[in-house]
Amino acid sequence: MLTRRNFITSSAATVALASASKSVLAANSHYLKPARLRPGEGVGIISPASAAFVSEDVNVVVDAVRALGLVPYLAPHLRDRYGYLAGKDTDRASDINRFFADPKIAALLPIRGGWGCSRILPYLDYQLIRNNPKIIIGFSDITALILGIHAQTGIITFHGPNGLTSWRTAPTDYFRRVLFAGEMVTFQNQKDSDDANRLMQVKNRIRTINPGKARGRLIGGNLSVLSGIVGSPYVPNLKGAILFLEDTNENVYRIDRLITHLKLAGVFNQLSGFIFGQCTQCLPDADYGSLTLEEVLNDHIRPLKIPSWSGAEIGHLDTILTLPIGTEVEIDASLGKIRMLEPAVI
Repeated sequence: MLTRRNFITSSAATVALASASKSVLAANSHYLKPARLRPGEGVGIISPASAAFVSEDVNVVVDAVRALGLVPYLAPHLRDRYGYLAGKDTDRASDINRFFADPKIAALLPIRGGWGCSRILPYLDYQLIRNNPKIIIGFSDITALILGIHAQTGIITFHGPNGLTSWRTAPTDYFRRVLFAGEMVTFQNQKDSDDANRLMQVKNRIRTINPGKARGRLIGGNLSVLSGIVGSPYVPNLKGAILFLEDTNENVYRIDRLITHLKLAGVFNQLSGFIFGQCTQCLPDADYGSLTLEEVLNDHIRPLKIPSWSGAEIGHLDTILTLPIGTEVEIDASLGKIRMLEPAVI
């Protein structure tokens, strides 16, 4: 199985609005909220990162979009392949620009992550995108895309399902509540069914690093991807933000190195709060003594003395939460709660 490390060696007055029915300025800020999804609207299926090696994957995503009551449209370069990438950088970027310009399209949904979104960031037409705010969602390598677009345009983007996500009941419910209904959702780990007959909760536990509550704009995504774009113009303003991170298939020493990079770059000094989600298959190195993930987080996060916890149900999981990038939230690190303070769509 390929992992990411195989591939990785203004103000409101100046923002042009194309359609009052499809965008408004977020209250008291220069951030733009896209319109909520409605049944029958179009979804542009894109492949901005790794190639879809199996053609049936496209059909699976088309079925998922239709099951949501939406109409799928395939990007012109969707089936392209350039090595491990889904086509040349400029072609993958042109598909995104095309769908933002297309009035039939209400949302953009990537097939998968993998690697490649960072490569296309310089080729996106951010003025075009800013003039046509739409929902764009994804996780893993799509972190670069949703953070880059938010940083460059102020549009609220979404850390949530890719097309090939399981789309089981829980993630679909979060998707509908945030993007169709425009609810202000509170996110908290759910008890596993195995815990129903136990005296205590064993699975999906949180671990408070520093207790307390904090408010700020929610920013985050995959740790490896975020670390790779730090220092570029594609990282949002993190002053006063609530940062969430997750990762997969990385040894603990690599997680330590990535978090150390963020620390040395001054990222953590700006934050109001911090959340670490799941690190699936993130194991100690077998060749020598290892710190635990808990020790790594304690070393870097506890001295910040900001509300923080780990174990949030965010990551490469069956339940992919639909988290709004750029909206105001309140967190409670003692309870492991993220509470939206405003709708993410209009």
